[in-house]
Amino acid sequence: MADARKGRLDLSDPWSLPLETLDVSRSELFQANIHGAYFRRLRQEDPVHFCPDSAFGPYWSITKFNDIVAVDSNHRVFSSDRDIVIGDAPESFAPPMFIAMDQPRHDVQRKAAQPAVAPTRLSDLEALIRKRAAAILDGLPVGEPINWVEHVSKELTAQMLATLFDVPFEDRHLLPYWSDMTTASETVGVPDADMAARERVLGECLAYFSRLWAERAAAPPKFDFISLLAHNAATRDMIKTPMELLGNLMLLIVGGNDTTRNSISGGVVFLNENPGEFAKLKADPGLVPNMVSEIIRYQTPLAHMRRTALEDVELGGKLIRKGDKVVMWYISGNRDEEVIDQPDRFLIDRPRARHHLSFGFGIHRCMGNRVGEMQLRILWEEILKRFDRIELVGEPVRVASNFVLGYSDVPVVVHARQGAGLIG
Repeated sequence: MADARKGRLDLSDPWSLPLETLDVSRSELFQANIHGAYFRRLRQEDPVHFCPDSAFGPYWSITKFNDIVAVDSNHRVFSSDRDIVIGDAPESFAPPMFIAMDQPRHDVQRKAAQPAVAPTRLSDLEALIRKRAAAILDGLPVGEPINWVEHVSKELTAQMLATLFDVPFEDRHLLPYWSDMTTASETVGVPDADMAARERVLGECLAYFSRLWAERAAAPPKFDFISLLAHNAATRDMIKTPMELLGNLMLLIVGGNDTTRNSISGGVVFLNENPGEFAKLKADPGLVPNMVSEIIRYQTPLAHMRRTALEDVELGGKLIRKGDKVVMWYISGNRDEEVIDQPDRFLIDRPRARHHLSFGFGIHRCMGNRVGEMQLRILWEEILKRFDRIELVGEPVRVASNFVLGYSDVPVVVHARQGAGLIG
């Protein structure tokens, strides 16, 4: 069957194709949720795979768990400088950000922002997240179809981002909007992305935060991202390099939005697909923390990160040349049968559930991973107090991207738990 938009055939059966023609960067594979078989074949037959021709040029796919860890941990040979997704951003609009920097610049800028999401802040944030999660859930219409993404996933993460940036509460919906504009790019396989509109909207984001920066720089230091950057000796002049400020804003907004938001949506989908696991959860709510890690593994909210080889290097028997693009497919490593037992099963009581790749490894490991896990944990604790079940009533709609594995629509009906009003 021809795909008119792409002008190519529907290649849903990767086993029938010549191995050298497999291109796992195609966003339609992820939107149609058929990418798993492609990566399974690469893991089995060619775990370090060279694709000579794609929309983003030639690249290497790293698909096994331990190989990904080796690349992600070796920043001396595999550089993050310039970009961290499979495609290079257009030369005219490529704001630098610390995740796309090597040491020492990376470490200096990351360290400046880190206190906003440090473990010492979790206890301060927990009560606030619980209050907000409870209010969101109490406001849901029981027994009526809703889009879980809009009503819960986006709303909770928007409120959390507003806290981390200390943005006025009434402006919170700007944050997921800017996150979506950041990741809706031709560089991650979104063919209809309006790059001029993207640049304009992100310019508005920069103007908004530049005003906040001036206010925070003139006020006593606090623990929000902007205040931390404005008062740190190593980053306080970032306002003088607007594109670098914008790049780091984009990074912090996406980092605080996509992992949590799409895991919140994915958890509902997975528990509907696996009713036995939901029965386990209802019988033992103490499984929530372990389930959170399993959701994040199973969803893998960011499918990949990219590096550039700084020298010729051998990996998996293949010679990667200096300058080659090397793509670490976290979505594949999280399904590696040699490292994870029964990886294609969603098991909320999985042993060592936190042993996954979704947060990355090495110096670029997600610095807000504990905050994201805490949001998911609190949300599910509050869900179990109120609802008998969250029923999926239609097919989830996935976004078209080879980078963000997310949902635009998860249609559900929530069913109240008997006596929930006395518990919640």
